Amino acid sequence: MAVKFDKVSDGEWALDVTGYVCPHPQMYTKKALQKMGSGDVLTLLFDNPSSGESIIAMCESEGNELFERSEDGTPFTWKIRKG
Repeated sequence: MAVKFDKVSDGEWALDVTGYVCPHPQMYTKKALQKMGSGDVLTLLFDNPSSGESIIAMCESEGNELFERSEDGTPFTWKIRKG
């Protein structure tokens, strides 16, 4: 089990933290966003439902926009635009 953080294309990144439990998905998401430029989009994959609330709170407090959420199965796929 390893965290995967990759640049997909210009301004688009992917972070896969499936298999990790709180607080790791939020911590890795925060670190990934810090490496990205303003306006870049992160596609986040995670499978720990309780991590969602922490990630939402972090996005709100840091001015990042969670603009797409797919929760119809695991892993969850969310898209976050860095503010």
